[in-house]
Amino acid sequence: MSRLLIIDDDRALFVLLAERMQSEGFQLEAAHDGRKGLELATTGNYSLVILDIMMPRMGGMDVLKLLRAKSAVPVLMLTAKGDDIDRILGLELGADDYLPKPFNPRELVARIRAILRRVEERGQTPSRVDADDIAIDVERREARFQGKALALTTVEFAILEVLVRNVGRVLSREFLTDAAMGRGLGFADRTVDVHISNLRKKLSTNRGVERIKTVRGTGYILTPSGSEL
Repeated sequence: MSRLLIIDDDRALFVLLAERMQSEGFQLEAAHDGRKGLELATTGNYSLVILDIMMPRMGGMDVLKLLRAKSAVPVLMLTAKGDDIDRILGLELGADDYLPKPFNPRELVARIRAILRRVEERGQTPSRVDADDIAIDVERREARFQGKALALTTVEFAILEVLVRNVGRVLSREFLTDAAMGRGLGFADRTVDVHISNLRKKLSTNRGVERIKTVRGTGYILTPSGSEL
């Protein structure tokens, strides 16, 4: 049974979700303030963290920033409905996905399963893929760019793996969302775009050449090293 941690000061929500999660095969534990949540999240005892933004003692964004400095555990953020700024900032800081409140518990379970399925699938695929100066070791979940290790979130790693396996091919936003996140692309969903933006920063060079290029109206393409596509 996978252990999940929810960091949220809404105790009633935890009670509601704990029973539902148990019926879905998950053990849900809780921390009701940011500092305690960060302490638990960095223990390595959890398969995924559900993190609310508004909390006492330490806000969700600060928790996420500090957590990402120590751990690559998948993080699903809970945001206010319609608050695009919080969603984008959370993704930029390293969240793997987000879900606006109020939400349907069935959708929460579906998002969790999608993230964990991708983690498990990569762990069961002992292979290495390369695209010039980008190397992906799927079994070890390691990525290197120009010989240097990349610190990637779960979804960033998944997106980069898909791009490397399809180097030189234009991939739609819909395809990337499904292949890397295991779900469909929602209306006005910018999740994959923010992850691509983060990857671009991590693949930046002194020459200022963008390896991941936007194909207007279509999607994205990972170009070969030195390509002027």
